[in-house]
Amino acid sequence: MKTLVIIGAGKGLGLSLAKRFGKAGFQIALVSRNTIKLQEMINVLKENHIEASYFIADVYQADQMTEALANIKNKYGSIDVLEFSPTAGKYPPTSVLELTAENIKDLYEGYIFSAIHVVNTVVQDMLARKEGALLFTTGLSALYPVPMMGNVGIIMAGLRNYITNLHTELSPKGIFVGHRSLGLFIKESGNGTVNDPDIIADMWYQAYTDQAVWEEEYPKGVTPATIQY
Repeated sequence: MKTLVIIGAGKGLGLSLAKRFGKAGFQIALVSRNTIKLQEMINVLKENHIEASYFIADVYQADQMTEALANIKNKYGSIDVLEFSPTAGKYPPTSVLELTAENIKDLYEGYIFSAIHVVNTVVQDMLARKEGALLFTTGLSALYPVPMMGNVGIIMAGLRNYITNLHTELSPKGIFVGHRSLGLFIKESGNGTVNDPDIIADMWYQAYTDQAVWEEEYPKGVTPATIQY
């Protein structure tokens, strides 16, 4: 069985991704800070006959993340697909005119430092096997400057630059690097719209399966003026 690791797993998109990949025969490793929510997610996955475990780690704590990923490898063997979509940061979206060093640094550590650390921890094994996938879910400010998302946009654009470079370096070596920039507000699962995390999870699984389009906005063609609420 292949293993999907979800960094920043939550009961919205994270759970939907776990169910979708689990349905396809993946075993699932959930990584985040909240034990209660993680156990609730495991219960749902077990009810769906999906092999799954959780591992406690904070994206701000590199040693915790290293330990969690090592424990996942010890339990399940190889890490075949890693999806990165934590909700990090102590500060809300901040206007470009209200930026401070503190609210930039906080998000930088939560997203970019942690992404680099996580990738560095798993990519050598993928390179040795000449296969694997790194999937990154971001917001639309990764692609478009939005003044009211000043701090988030700087970080997401920087993360996208890193993801783009990963794609350039790793795609010729058999590793799929995928990026989907969501221009929507995720709602409850089962509503059947583009905002449905189950629908987004289907999109991600298809993108992983096809490995034809490495980067795209979702829904296709969305802009800051047409964000799906």
